[in-house]
Amino acid sequence: QVQLVESGGGSVQSGGSLRLSCAVSGITFSTYVMGWFRQAPGKEREGVAGISSDTTTRYAESVKGRFTVSKDNAKKTLYLQMNSLKPDDTAMYYCAADGPLTSREVEDIPLYHYEGQGTQVTVSS
Repeated sequence: QVQLVESGGGSVQSGGSLRLSCAVSGITFSTYVMGWFRQAPGKEREGVAGISSDTTTRYAESVKGRFTVSKDNAKKTLYLQMNSLKPDDTAMYYCAADGPLTSREVEDIPLYHYEGQGTQVTVSS
């Protein structure tokens, strides 16, 4: 059974930082393409950051220079370090995973085969 469990969300003021984690089980973590997407109320899902098995990373333009995606294969955990947070970053953040042949495009991350339940991030001005 595949499980992706996010944690680390919370409420911060503008300019603050948060680190999200996603604990993964049931897949060969090191070979999968992993990513984060978010969804704000009334808006569509938006790919945020992705990381391939070779640790190549990619980001949405809106978060470049502020967010960093990483992973620990030994711990089967995906991370998203979020700095300089803005109110526009307020959303539910989801971890996602798909097989090695999936798209590497950030905008396709919300379409990945597996996703978690999400963790809420709220940024106040």
